[in-house]
Amino acid sequence: MKIGMFTSGYQRNPLEHVFQDAKEFGYDYVELWGGRPHAYAPDLKAGDINEVKRLIDKYEMPVLGFTPEHNGYPYNYMIGSEAQRQDAVEYLKLSLDMAKEMGAEYMLTSPANGGYLATYDELWPRLIKTMQELGDHAAKVGVKVTVETLTPYESNFFTRANDLVELFKRVDNPWIVGMCDVVPPFVQHESIAAYITKCGDKMDHFHIIDGEQGTDSHIMPGEGAMPLKEMLYEMKRCGYDKTATIELVLGYINEPRMYAKRAIDNVRAMMAEVGY
Repeated sequence: MKIGMFTSGYQRNPLEHVFQDAKEFGYDYVELWGGRPHAYAPDLKAGDINEVKRLIDKYEMPVLGFTPEHNGYPYNYMIGSEAQRQDAVEYLKLSLDMAKEMGAEYMLTSPANGGYLATYDELWPRLIKTMQELGDHAAKVGVKVTVETLTPYESNFFTRANDLVELFKRVDNPWIVGMCDVVPPFVQHESIAAYITKCGDKMDHFHIIDGEQGTDSHIMPGEGAMPLKEMLYEMKRCGYDKTATIELVLGYINEPRMYAKRAIDNVRAMMAEVGY
């Protein structure tokens, strides 16, 4: 299993620190957060993509995943008018184009909160239409759309493994795949391994992090309440051998380089202990 570095916590540092640290600390790849100042898709299109590609080549560190910022302001395809949804879709199509430019294998997307008055009868058609449009574009450029479930603190709609299963039933596109951030199932008392069983070959990616009940906080691996070592053993037993990004986010923004080192060391030690 390949272990990746997530980069949103580095947004106050030079982008080069991301690639330098990922190489030095022993990460296998980068999952690049798509927000300013580093990798906002319109900025990449305007020329910033060249700096990303330069760093990929300089440090021989691939960007396998691109995660454009789109769960709140100004983009969220699950809420607002049809014009706002279309604007979000066009932004994500551009993000797919930029993912292709940097050699990424997937672009990550999360169906966010659809608004307090929205019903499933409104939300499901909206998501299906969006995924059909993104899936068609993904097939053209050859980059997967990796769909993430969220915690109920983040979304009122797309939060469980069964939601991924239902999406795959309604949108039949091989370029639409699923992933599991391990915090959502943990805080909802849902099985993490069930994602692998239920989604089968469509289960394509993980975000590995620690957590605590009652919050969506992403905590340093090994320093929260999750049985991460045993979880890694279960993932190995299920035969999962694709990618897993350590998703340190804004809680560690003060010292991203120190915490990125501790995170990979902790996870590698747990993997070694269970023979992963």
